[in-house]
Parts: sequence; C-alpha cells; structure tokens
Amino acid sequence: MANNMKYFIGNWKMFGVPKSINILDKINKFIKSDKKFSKKYKVVITPPNTLIQSYSKFFLNKKISIGAQNCYHEDNFGANTGAISSLMIKSVGAQYVIVGHSDNRSEGDTDAMLKSKLENSLNNKLKVVFCIGENKEHKLKNKTFEVLESQIKNVLEEKFNFKDIIVAYEPIWSIGTGQIPETNDLLKTTIFIKKILKNIFKKSSPAVLYGGSVDGKNISQFKKLNDIDGFLIGGASKSDKNFIDIIKNYYK
Repeated sequence: MANNMKYFIGNWKMFGVPKSINILDKINKFIKSDKKFSKKYKVVITPPNTLIQSYSKFFLNKKISIGAQNCYHEDNFGANTGAISSLMIKSVGAQYVIVGHSDNRSEGDTDAMLKSKLENSLNNKLKVVFCIGENKEHKLKNKTFEVLESQIKNVLEEKFNFKDIIVAYEPIWSIGTGQIPETNDLLKTTIFIKKILKNIFKKSSPAVLYGGSVDGKNISQFKKLNDIDGFLIGGASKSDKNFIDIIKNYYK
C-alpha cells in the first residue's frame, strides 16, 4: 500500500556555506505558497554538519526539516578524531540522518556498523533514511534482489520502529550518471523491497524512496509509480530552482 505522504529529501553532500541558506529560504517560500499540494509532501534537506545548527534554528517550526548525511557508528563521546555521533547531531537540531549511503559503504561501513548507526540514531529520536542499492556488476549479473535483500535483512530488525525509518533505494550505477531504471524494473524492485520490509516488520513497513539522477525533467516518469513514497535527491537539491521544479513537475 502506497504511503500518502511523499518525501523530497535533498542530500547536499560536500556543498554549502552559511549563505547557502538562501537556497532553502526560497524552497521554504515555495512550499508556503503551494496551497494545493504542500500538505501532500515533506521536504528534508541534509547539509554538511557545519550548517546543521544554524539551519535548524532558522527553519524551526517552518516547512523544511534539517537532517545529517551520516553519523559515527558509536554513540555518545569517544576518542574518535573527526567523528560525529547521532547524539551530537541531534543536540544541534537535526531531525533526520542518512545511514548506509553508497559513498559511506565504499569507505568501509559494514552491515554491523550500519545497524549500530541506525539503532543509536533511533534511540536519540532521529528519523533514519536507510540507503540500499546494487552496483552495475550486480545489475548485469541479475543479483539486484539478492543484494537488496541482504542489505535490508542484515541491518533492519522488527524491534526497530518502522515509523521512524525511511528506506531509500539508490542503485549505485544510477547516482550521478543521468541513468535511471526502466519504469517496470523500478516498480518490481520497489514491490520486492516492500515485501521484504513487511516480512520484517509484520504489520506494516517503512516508506520506500527512490534516489539516483532525479531531476525536474525525468521526475514525470515516476508519477505513475504510486508505490514509491518519495525521492532522495542529490545534485538537483543544491539549486532552489531545480529542487522546486522536481516538486512542481511531480504534481502538475
């Protein structure tokens, strides 16, 4: 069953300085003016850690929620140079955190580390955007479902509150390439993911998003896929015009 609320989550990656808040201010003003559809979607932006506190204060009680792009797998405080825990990002105003992005998996995040990140984040009252996805080799060898099932089952457990988890399917071969899955393939994959999630959580399952080269032009191809509960958006989220175009073109 499709989630009625659609998520538009922007991952800024290594982008943004304090004055970049102007981008979000324009997006926030658009949401306020979008009387017809604004109750149907939720906007979250994940800037770099240097901007979380100031952005969170500015957008408190406004239309945009602020999240973090990652957190350390151990919580509280420790002798881990450069590391930032879920407790720390929550303390400066983050409401969401991305866990399991392919960038971080490629840097050494294991399933055990991801489970620890996810559990600590939930314990600290953060909503988690949990990323999964296959690479090009997996796709060519028809191992997409096998890889996704493993990534999900090795991290998610029934004890976790599914209402605070959002699963983002991001095929690695699509990120930043301009390539997106065929509509029928994406539908089958989304249905498969939701089936696995429902087997874990029994009564219901987390929202499932798509991410990978989403922009204002190709967003219309996703309209008929009601099982997709929103989008994790990379490059296009760094421009207020591009991000707004994605929302506009999805609903027009």
